[in-house]
Amino acid sequence: MRTALVIGTGLIGTSAAQALASRGVRVHLADHDPAQARTAAALGAGTDEAPEGPVDLCLVAVPPAHVATTLADAMRRGVARGYLDVASVKGGPRRELEALGLDLSPYIGTHPMSGRERSGPLAATADLFEGRPWVLTPTRDTDTEVLNLALELVALCRAVPVVMDADAHDRAVALVSHMPHLLSSMVAARLEHAEESAVRLCGQGIRDVTRIAGSDPRMWIDILSANPGPVADLLSAVSADLDETVRALRSLQSSDDEKRREGALGVEDVLRRGNAGQVRVPGKHGAAPATYETVAVLISDQPGELARIFADAGAAGVNVEDVRIEHATGQQAGFVQLMVQPAAAPKLTAALRERGWAMRQ
Repeated sequence: MRTALVIGTGLIGTSAAQALASRGVRVHLADHDPAQARTAAALGAGTDEAPEGPVDLCLVAVPPAHVATTLADAMRRGVARGYLDVASVKGGPRRELEALGLDLSPYIGTHPMSGRERSGPLAATADLFEGRPWVLTPTRDTDTEVLNLALELVALCRAVPVVMDADAHDRAVALVSHMPHLLSSMVAARLEHAEESAVRLCGQGIRDVTRIAGSDPRMWIDILSANPGPVADLLSAVSADLDETVRALRSLQSSDDEKRREGALGVEDVLRRGNAGQVRVPGKHGAAPATYETVAVLISDQPGELARIFADAGAAGVNVEDVRIEHATGQQAGFVQLMVQPAAAPKLTAALRERGWAMRQ
């Protein structure tokens, strides 16, 4: 791949363009808002000048509702040898293209499973896709050259290619992305009018659950409008679980011992099913989730503190497998939770204490 045209210079389009440009591909940028394309160009994503002739690959990074019309226009103009989109739904756009009577051999649907809470070119980064799955949804009509171009794009962005059927992809992202976003928003909505004294008690749990609720609602309306059926089916199942859990909790309020036992069993059931599902979430490097020991260290909000604690862990010969920061409400301090292999936890604890760090028991 020597040349590419990226249509749509938001977060995903600009990030892909930056990754391609940094690896020697001449990237042309286009957007319905020329100012946004100029911004992306200024960030090193390529040039906002139109290509002089057909490019190797045209990457369409527009909202799902506009994917088919944008692709159709580009394909009719013959702007590239191969075409792909990066929309978060795949079945709908392809069916729209088929209805337009286009030859779809030069097209492949794709979806990089990566993003941020912020949108727009200013949020873009060339390493956005590194190590992340990038779904490809070829069909029997997809030209081999186009599939190879898509695989080259994924490699240049340092992502991990995953081949799936388009409709299976849409059901999967409904489960792992679209439904969780709505549930996160519903939980966060409970905080909007909560008493300040309650909000001040927010800890890491509520921060984890509500983190993705800060995304742009307009973007998510586009996404959910393109995949409403699978998301509604999943929310219906969650709604049934909620109804059962509410009934179980009401039973725990009963003065009848038998009802309280039934209530406890009902709550236990949903918690245990949650345990069973959570352990299926892939762990480090996509492998089966490992059980790590957590070493919690008190850390002040000062420059260089994180670097110092990682340096001390390295000096102790301990590899930190994962890390989280638990911020202390209203204080310039918090706890760094270092996840390590269980056998390494005592060694790391002793080494950090020796170097003067305060540990949480």
